[in-house]
Amino acid sequence: FVLLGISVVLVAVIVAGGFINARHPRITKLDIHIPKNVSGMDRMEAVVMSDIHLGTLVGNGFLKRVISRVQELSPDIILLPGDILDEDLEPVLRQNTGEILNQLRAPLGVYGIMGNHEHIGGAENAYEYLSNHGIKMLRDTVLKINDVIYLSGREDRDKSRFSGKPRLSLEDLLRDVNFDAPVILMDHQPFYLEQAAEMGVDLQLSGHTHHGQLWPLNFITKAMYTLSRGYQKIGDMHAYVSNGLGTWGPPVRTGNRPEILYLVIHFNEVP
Repeated sequence: FVLLGISVVLVAVIVAGGFINARHPRITKLDIHIPKNVSGMDRMEAVVMSDIHLGTLVGNGFLKRVISRVQELSPDIILLPGDILDEDLEPVLRQNTGEILNQLRAPLGVYGIMGNHEHIGGAENAYEYLSNHGIKMLRDTVLKINDVIYLSGREDRDKSRFSGKPRLSLEDLLRDVNFDAPVILMDHQPFYLEQAAEMGVDLQLSGHTHHGQLWPLNFITKAMYTLSRGYQKIGDMHAYVSNGLGTWGPPVRTGNRPEILYLVIHFNEVP
């Protein structure tokens, strides 16, 4: 009975600590260099937030606190690499979460891509809702930021599972890109990072893994992916896989901290 009591108390402390941890994201700062000439810009400050999972468990109160911290950083651009929503759109509609999403602002814009959870819950409805609330959604598309930086966003690799239609190959997506300019790729699930590096991508941003979220599941994600979390240089490409901001399933994190990535990209120089 003593051992049982100790076990119950220990589990309760771990779960309570994991819940508190999940509600208090840290800001991770990273400086990288892309040695390509960008006319009129020597740096770009970006906030990157993946896997927010807005819905029943991650609601408006949490989002308001996050947006307040983001706006204090005054980023040039905001990038959301997938799983902005947590499958079911109904609680987002009920809470009118879009009104708060509209408060995300940056001079160069707010851009997002679809994750597997947007596809699970209904890709078209998720796309329409997010597009109508201040987020420029990239679905196998490429655009130019400030007419000098290529920003590309892939559909999630699970698109074919839910729609029966494949996403574009990376070759087709980047076919018309001029690789003399900086090229940033958002792809929710961090598979095939080496392929993007070989193509000439300068920076890939991903999420999806939550780095396991609950210990010891991080050992599984480390075995599944080339990069389960954080930063790595792959060839000449910078890669960052975020722990994510929200949670999936239980609103608890015991394996890592949720994060907002504050990314400073320096151009026109070699470190």
